[in-house]
Amino acid sequence: MKDSILELLHEQVTMEASASAEYINMASWCETKGYKNAAEFLYTHAKEEREHMLKIMRYINDMGDHAVHPDIQNIGEEYKSLREVFENVLENEENVTESIHEVVSMCLEEADYATFNFMQWYVKEQREEELLAKRALELFDLIGEDGVGLYMIDKEIGKLDKWVEGKVE
Repeated sequence: MKDSILELLHEQVTMEASASAEYINMASWCETKGYKNAAEFLYTHAKEEREHMLKIMRYINDMGDHAVHPDIQNIGEEYKSLREVFENVLENEENVTESIHEVVSMCLEEADYATFNFMQWYVKEQREEELLAKRALELFDLIGEDGVGLYMIDKEIGKLDKWVEGKVE
């Protein structure tokens, strides 16, 4: 594997680890504010991001390099609102998508078709992740945050993973 691709894969490991850590902090914040469904959604996605990281680490190891867990810093801990949490989720997912596309582009440039093929799973996964984040934000506008709105939004966020299953092939 070319050093250029290897470097991008190591950077992707860091992105996935950071996403996992941030989602854990977001989930914890939601849990302490009474948003139980949003908390569960984010804990689940933190676990998924960790699995994404491990998958890349194992691929790096299989290809003959040594992947290590990155030092994660500057992870958010406090949020002003539930909406802000999900704005951060969308921003994070868009950044991860951009990074994955960079890896895929480098694979094509360097004719590394094995890694290109490996990364296709991530391309599809990011489509799903962005769709979920966008749908969560739509709920704020559709339902509204006044009165029982935040309660209803939290309730609907708990259903998002099932909702997206029929949307992404």
